[in-house]
Amino acid sequence: MVRGTLEVLLIGAKGLENTDFLCNMDPYVIITCRTQEHKSSVASGKGSDPEWNETFVFGVSDDVPELLIKILDSDGPSGDDVVGEAKILLEPLFIEGSIPPTVYNVVKDEEYCGEIRVGLNFTPEKDSEEEFAAEEETCGGWKESSY
Repeated sequence: MVRGTLEVLLIGAKGLENTDFLCNMDPYVIITCRTQEHKSSVASGKGSDPEWNETFVFGVSDDVPELLIKILDSDGPSGDDVVGEAKILLEPLFIEGSIPPTVYNVVKDEEYCGEIRVGLNFTPEKDSEEEFAAEEETCGGWKESSY
């Protein structure tokens, strides 16, 4: 099993369904990777085409199937509205190492309601056994002579 760091570059969204009827919505994103969760800043008054340009870091292993991105509209004390969500399969990322900024469909109740642009980068951790072997070689230990 490979473990490492998943870097998520949240760029922006386009064509989101506006959940506020009288004014522009204030969208933000919650990114979930298994039990880890990160929240973006609120794009106040940005409406259906918000931009964030924020990076989030997760510790992952290659058995994590997907990344869930949920877009919400910040409505203060009245409660936040769900705009939609996107699921990104991570298997291609573990093979390629990085996926340049890509557009993913945002859906709500199985209906298309906009798109979100996200870039991904996976950096595997060094294997602890490899690190141990490298340390052993550089510690100045003796080597058996060829006599």
